[in-house]
Amino acid sequence: MGMFSRINDIVQSNLNAMLDKAEDPEKIIRLIIQEMEETLVEVRTDAARYLADQKTLARHMASAEKDINGWQDKAQLAMNNDKEGLAKAALVEKQKYVAKLSQLEQQQVQLAEIIEKIQVDTGRLNSKLNEAKQKQKSLVSRKQTLETRLKVKSVDNSNKIDDAMVRFEHYEQRIDTLEAQVDAYDLTKDSGSATSLAAEFDALEADETIENELAALKKKKVA
Repeated sequence: MGMFSRINDIVQSNLNAMLDKAEDPEKIIRLIIQEMEETLVEVRTDAARYLADQKTLARHMASAEKDINGWQDKAQLAMNNDKEGLAKAALVEKQKYVAKLSQLEQQQVQLAEIIEKIQVDTGRLNSKLNEAKQKQKSLVSRKQTLETRLKVKSVDNSNKIDDAMVRFEHYEQRIDTLEAQVDAYDLTKDSGSATSLAAEFDALEADETIENELAALKKKKVA
């Protein structure tokens, strides 16, 4: 009866609710399928034992019926020979086997009910197992789809990052170019100023030299 209760619990279980609550639905559904398959193995083992018991019971019933018929024939034989007491004793023995056969028939009915219930429950369990396997396929398919989408998203994000880096480098290059232009302008401007200033000093020095030479000439003339 424990086996039937176990099967009923499995059949009545709500797979969707169990998977919704699970942190790892794929692992849970795998464990559920394993539980169902193990239960089916146990059910088949019990069914085989009950079928064997049914065959043994059928042999015992056939033997009891043979004994009933045998003692009935003996009782009839005794009466035919006017041995009423012997006939009565034969009928008493016959009743023992009649009672035994009645018990065996009750056992047969009970056993037949158990076997029928096993067949029904096995069908329900197989149906539930197929449902679980379909959900497992669905979960695997959904997981693969999500992983593929995640990879695509990752590639998209990677491309976006690459594009952003390229644009950033382009902006850096533009800024570097602008800075270089400013530096070149400043450098050119300072150099020009320095050159102009040096030229002025050179001119002054040249003028001073000329003045000195003129003064020297004037001194020679006076003498």
